[in-house]
Amino acid sequence: MFNWLSNIFTWSRRNTLQNRAPHIPAVAVHNSHFFNDSYQQTQHSSMYQQSSWVHLAVSRIAEAGALVPLKVQRLEGENRLEVERHPLEILLDNPNPTMSRFELFESTLAYLELTGNAYWFLAGDHRGQPAEIWVLRPDRISIVPDPTDYIAGYLYEVDGKQIPLEKVEVVHFKRWHPANDYYGLSPLESARLAVESDRAMARWNSNTFGKDNGVPAGIVNIVDLVNDADYDRIKREWRNSYGSGQRKTAFLRGGTIEWQHIGMSHTDLDFLKGRVAHRDEILNIFGIPVGLVSENSTEANAKVAERQFIERTLYPKLVRIAQKITQEILPFYSGNHIAQFEDIRPTDVQARLDEIRTAQAILSINEIRQTYYNLEPVAWGDLPLALQQAPEALPPADNPSDENAPEENTLATKSASEELAQWERFALNRLGKADARPFEVTAIPDEVAFEVSACLLSAQDKNSIKSVFAEAQTLLEVAS
Repeated sequence: MFNWLSNIFTWSRRNTLQNRAPHIPAVAVHNSHFFNDSYQQTQHSSMYQQSSWVHLAVSRIAEAGALVPLKVQRLEGENRLEVERHPLEILLDNPNPTMSRFELFESTLAYLELTGNAYWFLAGDHRGQPAEIWVLRPDRISIVPDPTDYIAGYLYEVDGKQIPLEKVEVVHFKRWHPANDYYGLSPLESARLAVESDRAMARWNSNTFGKDNGVPAGIVNIVDLVNDADYDRIKREWRNSYGSGQRKTAFLRGGTIEWQHIGMSHTDLDFLKGRVAHRDEILNIFGIPVGLVSENSTEANAKVAERQFIERTLYPKLVRIAQKITQEILPFYSGNHIAQFEDIRPTDVQARLDEIRTAQAILSINEIRQTYYNLEPVAWGDLPLALQQAPEALPPADNPSDENAPEENTLATKSASEELAQWERFALNRLGKADARPFEVTAIPDEVAFEVSACLLSAQDKNSIKSVFAEAQTLLEVAS
């Protein structure tokens, strides 16, 4: 039944890649009459200014992201070499006469969270390289589709005046939008109902406890009969004290004065729980763990929340920005470079030690120094750490009669403390020597020996070596 579909495709098309995507003209024509919804963007700005939870979430992300350094690295094969003071880094430190580096990334991240879009305008110098970076307001900019190049350019509109911008001059950061080909989706679209409900509850709270509204609405019931003069006096005195402004108080004429409450209480409305639910929903949509702001969080919960925020919320946003900079700004400079923010994701110390312990059987000391400690290789570091426990697998020492070598045949009879002191003398005497023969451990506990071996990899002088063995001696005393 689907044989008719085969007539649509040619044999060459099924076996070769086309030079350009065939759907681009149709997508461009479809979007040619759509322009940026500036009213919606203005609403997002209003939510940021009037909703405490939106303000908290956006500012927390923007300010935290603006603190992370961005570095430029040069690619050489599979290696990444950091470039000292690349021209882009210098430009980011002073992007334009009115902004600092912090303000540039703060506003970029804030616009991304509020509107789903952020734009940079690049002003060039005589060499054709960026000399200034300006952040453009998303509510003022519209994308112009193009059937050939997908994007023809941008229009920046201020007070009815449209300013055309070339495609190469604008860097467009955007979040993914499932139903729009050109613009990103704001988290506020998903959080709109929660934000509006929370703002309505806040306004109701303000109206209830605002000026002249301190007493709940109700009825003053005068049970016993009073004369006209007393009745007018009671109404006047009551309203002067409690009933001015928007307060609605009804009077029923009688004698003894009673108060009957007719308004809804906060308990009836479950007011506080409603606002807390809205807070949690809004923060979760923006990726802010509630543990960062909840007054009931313990220190442990706060640390877990901070780690989740960095790993699952902040770092992916920084990767999005860095890759866009790599794609659209670094090609202005010669060479093969990438932009990358500092990896701020927390590391698990115990997991790292376990990984080093596993690697010592297959990696040399120099490989472990480079991989885990970013240290330069040493002359004695070409053998795996595990071979320290198997001296028979090592090549013979160049000078077997070295007077500094320990009497290894007597180690078995020594205590762990004595062996540790002997290892310290051995390490001090071998400092800087090319002889790679390791110290054989027999009495020292394995966990202590591993810590000493790992720490000696980064020890470069006598003081650092002595410090390593002083800490190991403390471990032995605690273990005993």
